[in-house]
Amino acid sequence: MLRFGMLRISVVIFSLLFIASFASADVYKYVDENGVICYTDAPFGKKTEKVIAQNPQVENAPVVFQSDYNHYIQKAAQKYEIEPELIHAVIKTESNGNHRAVSKKGAKGLMQLMPSTASDMNVGNPFNPEENIEGGTRYLKYLIEKFNGNVTLALAAYNSGPKTVEKYGNIPPISETQQYVKKVYALYNGKKNYGVSEPAPPREQPAVIHKIILEDGTILFTNSTLDKRAKIRS
Repeated sequence: MLRFGMLRISVVIFSLLFIASFASADVYKYVDENGVICYTDAPFGKKTEKVIAQNPQVENAPVVFQSDYNHYIQKAAQKYEIEPELIHAVIKTESNGNHRAVSKKGAKGLMQLMPSTASDMNVGNPFNPEENIEGGTRYLKYLIEKFNGNVTLALAAYNSGPKTVEKYGNIPPISETQQYVKKVYALYNGKKNYGVSEPAPPREQPAVIHKIILEDGTILFTNSTLDKRAKIRS
């Protein structure tokens, strides 16, 4: 009777998840150690089964997270001069807004930072939304500058690593990376290039022109003195 009662509760929960999540997120099913059927919006262990797939027709809808990270996103966007919409799209693609997400390769948090990247970006706790967004945006800015403002290559590098993108000189022929870039762009409709400008070359100093009066009174302008006895005027 206990299991039956809990099963009924889980069915009710599933119904609510179905109504709330059908148009916006995946729904997964698993059975816990008590035999209770549970439903969640994120994978849970190896025996999780996806029962509802995200509706592809709403990919262009505004990005909405279960928690409000907008303040952190706006703060990082302003600091690193990146459109907040791009940060939203990366977070949605990387973790679907789950700040506790961990990938098979060990990437963590909202923007799925690998341990080495988190360390390089001074992120102490990758599961802290503010730290993760700060570090992830900083890394994204680094990649945009590395690839001369090309957002497409920066996104490809965010997924597969900058060395892989440098090797091919374009989006690598890796299915996961290609799909990743497409999904981010499906959510983001902003600039495709940030136009990182090259530093201006140093200006040449104008040559010094000397005015020289020769012994016969002739005035001569030159960039060097002709005779120590000549009268030099600036």
